[in-house]
Amino acid sequence: MKNFKVKGALWAAFSIVLMNVFTTNAQYFGRTKPTYQKFRFDVAQTPHFEVYHYLKNDTMLINFIGWAEEWYHMHQLIFKDTFQTKNPILLYTNHADFQQTNAVSSLIAEGTGGVTESLKQRVILPFAPTLYQTDHTLGHELVHAFQYNKLLRSDSTNYSINNLPLWMVEGMAEYLSIGSVDPNTSMWMRDALLNKRFPSIKDLANVSEYFPYRYGQALWAFIGKTWGDTIIMPLFEKTAQWGLDVAIDSVFHFNTQTLSGMWKTATENHYRQFMKDSVYTPVGNKIISEKNGSSTNVSPSLSPDGKYLAFFSDKSIFTLDLFIAEARTGKIVKKISSLTRNSEIDDFSFIESGGTWSPDSKKFAFVVYSKGRNKLAVVDIDKMKTELVEIKEVASFSNPEWSPDGRYMVFTGLNEGVGDLYLYDFQTKKTRKLTHDLFSNIHPSWSPDGKYIVYSTEAICSDQSKKFCFILTLLDIETGESRMIDVFPKADNLNPRFSNDGRFIYFLSDADGFRNLYKYDLQDEKVYRLTEYLTGISGITLFSPAVSVDRQNGMIAYTHYFNKKYEIYIAYDRDFDPIEVDKYYVNFDAGTLPLLKHMSVNIVDSVLSSRVPQIALSVDSIKELPYRPKLKLDYISNSVGVGITTGPSFNTTDMAGSVFMLFSDMVGDHQLYTSLSLNGEIYDFGGQLAYVNQSNKIKWGASVSHIPYRSGSMFWTTDTLRIDKEKYQVDNLVLDYVRMFEDNVSTFFYYPLSQTRRFEAGVSASWYSYRWDRYHNYFDALGYPLGGRREKLPSPPGISFQTANIAYVEDDSYFGMTAPLMGHRARYQIERYFGNINLYNVLLDYRRYYFSKPVGFAFRLYHNGLYGKNSQIGLASPMYLGYPWLVRGYEDISIYGSTGNSIGYNSFNVSNLSGSRIAVVNAELRFPFSGPKVLAPIKSNIFLTDLNLFFDGGLAWNKGDKVKLKWQTSNFDERIPVFSAGASMRINLFGYLVVEPYYAFPFQNGGFSNGMFGINFVPGW
Repeated sequence: MKNFKVKGALWAAFSIVLMNVFTTNAQYFGRTKPTYQKFRFDVAQTPHFEVYHYLKNDTMLINFIGWAEEWYHMHQLIFKDTFQTKNPILLYTNHADFQQTNAVSSLIAEGTGGVTESLKQRVILPFAPTLYQTDHTLGHELVHAFQYNKLLRSDSTNYSINNLPLWMVEGMAEYLSIGSVDPNTSMWMRDALLNKRFPSIKDLANVSEYFPYRYGQALWAFIGKTWGDTIIMPLFEKTAQWGLDVAIDSVFHFNTQTLSGMWKTATENHYRQFMKDSVYTPVGNKIISEKNGSSTNVSPSLSPDGKYLAFFSDKSIFTLDLFIAEARTGKIVKKISSLTRNSEIDDFSFIESGGTWSPDSKKFAFVVYSKGRNKLAVVDIDKMKTELVEIKEVASFSNPEWSPDGRYMVFTGLNEGVGDLYLYDFQTKKTRKLTHDLFSNIHPSWSPDGKYIVYSTEAICSDQSKKFCFILTLLDIETGESRMIDVFPKADNLNPRFSNDGRFIYFLSDADGFRNLYKYDLQDEKVYRLTEYLTGISGITLFSPAVSVDRQNGMIAYTHYFNKKYEIYIAYDRDFDPIEVDKYYVNFDAGTLPLLKHMSVNIVDSVLSSRVPQIALSVDSIKELPYRPKLKLDYISNSVGVGITTGPSFNTTDMAGSVFMLFSDMVGDHQLYTSLSLNGEIYDFGGQLAYVNQSNKIKWGASVSHIPYRSGSMFWTTDTLRIDKEKYQVDNLVLDYVRMFEDNVSTFFYYPLSQTRRFEAGVSASWYSYRWDRYHNYFDALGYPLGGRREKLPSPPGISFQTANIAYVEDDSYFGMTAPLMGHRARYQIERYFGNINLYNVLLDYRRYYFSKPVGFAFRLYHNGLYGKNSQIGLASPMYLGYPWLVRGYEDISIYGSTGNSIGYNSFNVSNLSGSRIAVVNAELRFPFSGPKVLAPIKSNIFLTDLNLFFDGGLAWNKGDKVKLKWQTSNFDERIPVFSAGASMRINLFGYLVVEPYYAFPFQNGGFSNGMFGINFVPGW
């Protein structure tokens, strides 16, 4: 009996370790945020901010601080609120550095310009390629800082962030940082009207259909310009208190539907005067669209010979990949780069950076993120080989352009917030700086003879609704002299490209409030408008490259935005109908969000149009300090209760509750987790303390824990009880409580090689002790309680063991609605146990996913095994093959059906499913059924489901067993593989739980005559 209990305790302890080793070490699969370099921060304190930075350029730091203080005073006019403490801002010098921040745990994509998190109210952002983008992102994120300050720091009002729709939060940030004069958002609104899909306010809750930034900005502009900007905060606060519908009724005294109608009518009336025709035909041939690409086809780049077109597209749904198509027909020739193919590439720089062809049209170069910096990926189109070129002098760059002779590459390099043009020499591998000013220079393009570069340069735009504008500039390579081209002052003139004969410069401009293609004649200095589109020529953002010209034929490729789609057209110069326009005429009325004029108090647009070029802060108002990490409380949750349990025989004081606390330093390098829990008696106290250090390339952590586990049993027996010196026979209800206490000390390490690959390692020591309490409850023959007593029984001896493990993990998979659909996952791990248990645990888990709409195919190979001496393996809990996340259909093992209807020597039995080693193979066809329309045939934003056809197989065995690869058993001591097939539906319950009801046919347990229904609560493997 005693030995049995000790072995049972070993089983329990070992099972716990197998399931929970290194719980602080994040995840079994999943991507990892690498730290490619160590950032040494300093702190600049200003009147209202603490700026954490590692800049060496004092000029840019002072400029940035000035912008922050300027935005603070501008936003304060709306919020009527102040920061009680200095608000932290974490500033990174470029986006590649920003992607490595430890201040937020999630991965940061190419399209994320900045983040404001609620725990410490930190604003986290990098310098963008242009000052305009950096300034706008800062203004946008500081709106969120004010929002958090208002909602989370209020002691008197009950606000709930959950009451605020996303369009209200993000739209306010856009309206307060851009204003109502915005040709880009106006393009979206005109497109919605043209395609009869202008939303109601309730429709804006569908964020996958209506981008909350653009539509939210437009709605806030309408509200602010109609009722005055002073109405912004009352509507915002009341929504946070009571919800949107109640807030609208309270503030406007009419309902949400009425406000929706007013917004739509005002928008239609405003833009109708600028849209003469409701139908127009874009110039040229549409060659890339949803038919052969997707709804997002951007950054077109024509090969110099005009034969091919390179472009980025989310044709693969989950990733934005680089494709090559025939320029004249649009036939896609090949996918030349994908994030799921190259583990050295963390991301593409595709939103505001295009690619470029070599002069012989045999290679294509584009910008990627790799090892914490931008690199130039050069793909040989025929051989499909990719070379990553590191430009050491510049860590961040965009929009490379190959010179006509093939020797040089010009690009915009970002160095501590300053975007200058650089020239990279492929022969010498050296880089030369071409421009030397504070303002950014972007979108460079070579003249056909290689003597000039045209680009867009940033300038202060006075007396306008915005601070910055972009001017076309011509640079003489030989002399180094540059001259500005005097066209459309105070407009955004971007994406210039030389014509193939060098006479014209094509460019995009919003001078008339639209986004159209123009050309500038270098000989007579005249400007001609080539398109007059009601939506516009645009990439994903204002700065996305959207025009390309080949050098041999004069072919022009451009991205046209219409009906929420980015489609690529091909045309020649002769296809356009050029109209000469006044090169000094600029009118943003068509690019202004309605109403055209403010009907009431104008705060937002007035302060945006009166910004000064630079804010001069006094020297005394800025204080420089070295950064010293200090742990501060980020989050606390608690639930505590105390009570008395009374019974017929004894009284106990029970306590129930838990407290969880998270501490970290400001930049997120150091994190401390504490958890205390008490559920039951004082013996049931548990707690854990864990520390994680993320400041270096090798991340590490340690934890100490004490965790109680309680189990019990009960039985009736007879006993004698002495009452007043007399003995009576009584019934005794015996309750046994067995507590196992686990004390653990562990350390772990993980080294991310990239976002998709990492090494993990760790060591752990665990000690297990026990307490056995027996409670006697006495009853007379009529069942009347007579009292009771408690006794402490001898406990089983304690055990201890130590572990060490190392693992290699890969994960570039993309999750669908309930399971991964594309990419692969792999985990290869070996673990060594010492002490009372001495053995090895080997884990091999490989998964591969393919998806081609409407079906996906998934495949898994899995092995988990204990290796060592038989005597040691016998102490451990056996592994079980019949769990529904391994092999489905074997929940109810029948001894009938597999070899007849009677128990026999060769019957299939439950021992076939358990052993010290298991191997599993799974295959599934996955059909997205309901969900986003890009994936599923039935569109739904709430009911997310997949239908699946599966085939499972597995083998469980022990060391020394007779393993036979056959369909049926002929001996009790044989181990054979088991198989099942069936169908299932996985249902995603609001992102919290995946439920999988299934029906399976277990072939070794009755097959088609013994179908089994079951439910799995684990997301698809």
